[in-house]
Amino acid sequence: MAASLWIEFVVSTALVVATIVIHGFGLFSLSRALRTERSIERMQHTDALSLRGVAFTLFIVLSLVTLHGLEIWLFALTYLAVGANETLEAAIYFSSISYSTVGYSDVHVTTDWRLVGAFESIIGVIMLGWSTAFFFRMLGRIDPG
Repeated sequence: MAASLWIEFVVSTALVVATIVIHGFGLFSLSRALRTERSIERMQHTDALSLRGVAFTLFIVLSLVTLHGLEIWLFALTYLAVGANETLEAAIYFSSISYSTVGYSDVHVTTDWRLVGAFESIIGVIMLGWSTAFFFRMLGRIDPG
């Protein structure tokens, strides 16, 4: 039992590190794509409710949702690979409720792997917070003044 706990801890830690790397590189890439000299110049004095302002906002939101989706799938595929869930649907469901911290219960995963779900909840909160900070920073570029 102690050996399986250590394996679960190592897998959880590897997933947390992978999630941080994915999220960091994703936000870095998104920031680079949005920070060209022309885009900064264009976004100054842009009304947030103009077509350009709305498109800018939607692009950021869709990019962040995609990034979180990749991270949820990483955990889901791991649950499936280690046998913590029997089907892909169950793995994605459990991963989604864990990442978002809804966390209905542990009945959706085998007891041998429920620690991974707890780690996913912790990292999910951090990644959602990181994305929120990034989102507001990017929206701060829209300055109708």
